[in-house]
Amino acid sequence: MDIKEKEPVFSAKNLKLLTEPLGRNNPITVQVLGICSALAVTVKLKPAIVMALSVIIVTGVSNLVIATLRKYIPERIRIIVQLVVIATMVILVDQFLKAFVFDVSKQLSVFVGLIITNCIVMGRLEAYAMQNPPLPSALDGLGNGLGYGAVLVLVATVRELLGSGKLLGFPLLPSGYPSNGLLLLAPGAFIVLGLLIWTQRTLTGHFDKE
Repeated sequence: MDIKEKEPVFSAKNLKLLTEPLGRNNPITVQVLGICSALAVTVKLKPAIVMALSVIIVTGVSNLVIATLRKYIPERIRIIVQLVVIATMVILVDQFLKAFVFDVSKQLSVFVGLIITNCIVMGRLEAYAMQNPPLPSALDGLGNGLGYGAVLVLVATVRELLGSGKLLGFPLLPSGYPSNGLLLLAPGAFIVLGLLIWTQRTLTGHFDKE
């Protein structure tokens, strides 16, 4: 059933679409989606921020486009259409990064392109945008992108700060701080993300529901 088209932009229901993925329904810590990129691009904060912004843009715009076209998309080719929309957005984002932040684009390597197959993006198109009007769908996409991005930024902050004593390349901890190389490696990413998932689920009472 469609959400009412004339619903106020900042209604409680629409605000929930933006805020819920930041906490109780976070795509990474609750739904356990997008884990690969969350681990791979969080060695430093700068590429994590750029990756987060890329996913936010792709999910928000893709949701908006698919929701706008949903009544004209034949059921049998809906997945193909969704992939074409996502791929177009990812290519545009990738070209923008190569043009304006080439060094970060090199650090992100193939992971920008892999947004095309990110379960978060495809999941929101199929589960929400195909059944709802453009505005709520765009908010849903932005909310899930923000939830994903918040986890990336938090994990990257912990890993770069405690791993090298720096943040965005600037030294923040005393010069005698012994760098923690483990946090800069893949196991460190698993540890930080695991602790974050445990903390988030404990605070929101997720374990009490099981």
